[in-house]
Formats: sequence, structure tokens, C-alpha cells
Amino acid sequence: VHKCGFKSVVLGLSGGIDSAVTAAIAVAALGPKAVTGLCMPSRYSSEHSQTDARRLAENLGIRFETVPSKPVFMDRPPDLTEENLQARIRGAILMAMSNKFGCLVLTTGNKSELAVGYCTLYGDMCGGLAVISDVPKSLVYDLARHINDRAAREVIPENSITKPPSAELRPDQTDQDSLPPYDLLDAILEQYVSQEMSVDEIIAAGCDADSVRRIVRLIDLNEYKRKQAAPGLKVTSRAFGVGRRMPIAARYRY
Repeated sequence: VHKCGFKSVVLGLSGGIDSAVTAAIAVAALGPKAVTGLCMPSRYSSEHSQTDARRLAENLGIRFETVPSKPVFMDRPPDLTEENLQARIRGAILMAMSNKFGCLVLTTGNKSELAVGYCTLYGDMCGGLAVISDVPKSLVYDLARHINDRAAREVIPENSITKPPSAELRPDQTDQDSLPPYDLLDAILEQYVSQEMSVDEIIAAGCDADSVRRIVRLIDLNEYKRKQAAPGLKVTSRAFGVGRRMPIAARYRY
């Protein structure tokens, strides 16, 4: 942050665990006065998520602002278009904050999401540094509990840790509507990316064949997204980007 000429950072606070852990890491690195959290609720944002975001900011002692995001819905039934539009409006608001106040935008996506493309180009991927992009979702939960244990108090709200993860881009949405359970996803991600095991080897190790092929296919298909992601902090043996150079597109499939 400092080497690139910034004195502060800004990130979106959704009330979820990923943005909470990212904010806590930013405060540990830069101090609370250098961190601003933006809550950008839409029509689908739950009241408890906004409450959790505010409580996190209070616990960390950072500046907190609420900027509602209201996407324009077209005269057709809502679908993925409107979901992505909400993410892109939020990305534009964060980048506007960066321009206006000279702060670096931190993205909050984790490695599990980035692996399978569960993220929006020019939306939640907007930013200058992807703090937890090499941290699988299951490890994000471990980090959240570690942060609270180390502080001997509730830094990250318990509700952010225990509630089902959701992007809250449509009614009653949860991540598992679109993704396999994170423990399964992370296990296959570790074997395929970090250990460079083949599909056949992962299946032979005991993973469900259909799940393995689906997850590996998603990992391969979404290289084009990862090529456009903010640079991240490497914490595992094999990070996306400089740690794993792959073609943007390929014909092969398992």
C-alpha cells in the first residue's frame, strides 16, 4: 500500500465473513484510521447483514459509511444480469471512493470463489489488492476464529461466522445454491491446483466423480476471469496468477 503511494484503503463490508476477515487484516497491517468500510445495501440485503457490517466496523474502530446501491431493473424477469449489475454498481462506488479520496480498494473474494468463477468481472473483483484471494473459504473461517481468539474478544461478529454464506443478490440466496459444499470444493481445489493431481487421481482418492469433474471444469473455464483479477497475497503453496500460469482458454476437458 505504502510503496504504491497510498495512505489508506477502502473495502466493501457486506456483513459476511470474507469482508470481515479482509478488514481485520487491513487494520492489523495499517491501523484503524487508514481503513474505511462501505456498506452498500441493495433491495436484497438483509437487516442482519447491515447490522453485522456496522458491528464489525465498531469492533475494529474503522470509519464506516453506508451508500445504498439501487440497480435499475429492466422490463424483464430478474436473472443473473441484475445480480451482476448490483456487484458492478458496488465496484463503481468503491472505485469512485478511490478516485475521490486517494485510497486503495481491497477486494474481498477468497480462493474458492476465484477458482470456480463465483465472482463478477468489474464488480466485486474491482480493486488494487486481493487480500484473501489465496485463502480457501474453509481457511477463512479458521482465520476469523483465530482473530477473535487472539484478541480475546469478538472482533468479527459471531453471526458473520455462523450464518450461511450468501452474496445476497437475489431473495434467500446462499452460496450453496450455485456451488458444492465448501469442504468438498476446497478439498478438490487443494488436490487439483496445489498438489497437481489429475482428475482420475482425485477420484481414486475417494472424491465423488461427478463433483470432481464439475469443479475441475469450472476451475479450467474461469482462467480468463483470474487473469483480470487484482494481484493477491500468496499464502499457499500454489497461488493463482504468478504461482500457476495457465492458458486463458483451452480445448481440452476431462
